[in-house]
Amino acid sequence: MAAYFIAQISIHDPDGYQKYLEGFMPIFDRHGGRLLTVSSKPVEVIEGTWAENGIVLMEFPSLEAARAWKDDPDYIELAKIRHQTATANMVLVEGL
Repeated sequence: MAAYFIAQISIHDPDGYQKYLEGFMPIFDRHGGRLLTVSSKPVEVIEGTWAENGIVLMEFPSLEAARAWKDDPDYIELAKIRHQTATANMVLVEGL
């Protein structure tokens, strides 16, 4: 069953964040990930509040694949750049 990472993201160091992006896809592809949407444009809030401006929606073949991606030692190292250059809220959910 597919799994989805949903991230709210606000990039505060675009030049530094670019280094994160440069290393992202090879690791992401290795775990069967698929980007469904990436936008740094403001989101349209329909109800409630939304903490950050940008959104990333990623699909993986399974929860196991999604967890393997986030726990991949190469990604853990790369994520240090994201932590320094952006603020994010992330959730992982299983699809139907």
